[in-house]
Amino acid sequence: MDNIYAINIERAVLSSIFFNPEVIEDILGILKPKDFYLPAHKKIFEAMEKLNSQDLPIDEDFIRRRVDSKEVDDSVLIEILSANAISNTLAYAKEIKDGSVKRELIALATSIKKVTIEDELPATEAVDFVQNALYKITTDSASSELKNMYQITTDTLLHMEEMKKRGNSYLIGETTGFDGLDRKTTGFNNGDLVIIAARPAMGKTSFVLNTALQNIEKGSGVIFFSLEMPAEQLMMRLLSAKTRIPLQNVRKGDLDDRQWSTITRAFEDLNKKKLFVDDSGSVNINQLRARVRKIAGNKENNIKMVVIDYLQLMQGTGGKDRHLEVSEISRGLKMLAREMGIPILALSQLNRGLESRPDKRPMLSDIRESGSIEQDADIIMFVYRDDVYKERDEQRKEKESKDKGEAYKSAFINKPIEEAEIIIGKQRNGPTGTVKLDFHKELTMFVDRENPKYTSNAPVITSYESVSDSHIDTVVDIPDI
Repeated sequence: MDNIYAINIERAVLSSIFFNPEVIEDILGILKPKDFYLPAHKKIFEAMEKLNSQDLPIDEDFIRRRVDSKEVDDSVLIEILSANAISNTLAYAKEIKDGSVKRELIALATSIKKVTIEDELPATEAVDFVQNALYKITTDSASSELKNMYQITTDTLLHMEEMKKRGNSYLIGETTGFDGLDRKTTGFNNGDLVIIAARPAMGKTSFVLNTALQNIEKGSGVIFFSLEMPAEQLMMRLLSAKTRIPLQNVRKGDLDDRQWSTITRAFEDLNKKKLFVDDSGSVNINQLRARVRKIAGNKENNIKMVVIDYLQLMQGTGGKDRHLEVSEISRGLKMLAREMGIPILALSQLNRGLESRPDKRPMLSDIRESGSIEQDADIIMFVYRDDVYKERDEQRKEKESKDKGEAYKSAFINKPIEEAEIIIGKQRNGPTGTVKLDFHKELTMFVDRENPKYTSNAPVITSYESVSDSHIDTVVDIPDI
């Protein structure tokens, strides 16, 4: 048990702060008062922390004024002040932190026994309790040592040199699937939380599927949490976009021999790709975090992106106001993106109120529970198709005229290809603005209209050789953890 607490090391670290107060700035990036095992040591370090924040001397006299003599005996201070000086204070501070984390894990083991046996919590609630507790221990144990200017400039220069090696390419992160968007955003970058928001029927799921398809085609792995649509329906949409066969035909199996051969070839190609789908329809931030870590932890999966469809369908961890739950979810997604070093794309619904405005193009304030989402997101995009509203408006006018017994001839033309707008409402490290795409309705597919040769999908499958025993291994349910 000696490795979970070491009084002598705690004493030596506190002694170092007394004799070299400047070292506390580095130690505060590693330790908190609760990390000390001896209660008196906790109180002394807490007093040192307060003195440092107030820019006051950290010496024996000031410490005595800040601590209760009943909690910190004179003999404790004498032992600290008489301790041998140490040269590598940070190494010893990390030893204290290591013991603190181990003690928290031991306490958690006791708590697990209590909630499962004594409190008789259901298994799902017990698992959620454990995941939440482990996450808190993990995030609390991460050190936050300050970087000096030399470290920052060195890291920045290395990053700039790496970008130069790429030939000044505008695409730095994972492709959005569209040339115009890549130019405006440099792609979806590591650690980014990207919110893609729209009203129903605008095509936000199709948009992220087009993005996912483009990335898996180039060998990247993508995890897709589909909280609304079964994996089979997602696959049908991918097939339609990949083969250019209308989605309705794919859904009904209304295919001629040539199209069946095309679909079979597409299956064979997709079987080699790395797309993982969780369509359980119910997940909270702790469960999502655990499943992403499990899949992304296997380097062979080469996970470069996570997609969540959609954020408001995620569950909270219980007992909170919905706004607080959404805040917990959005913050958790941002922290997960940074931890895993990959972009996370989360779809979001918009408030109904925007439809009462003459110009129905979305704004940041239209996002449901927008406060925390707007704050945590690095990029917020809106998917908007004006023809959706024009068609609805014409249908309404036609119905009103019919109810009055009047004739009405609609001027609306239902086009197979509609103009779509991707509105960048927020971008932490780049410009806002609008990129126009074409939306192919039969295929539920977006295409870059500024550069028609650059589309959101792989080349059309044109080989019609038959493949026997074709199946889909790529799309799988992620097991519960």
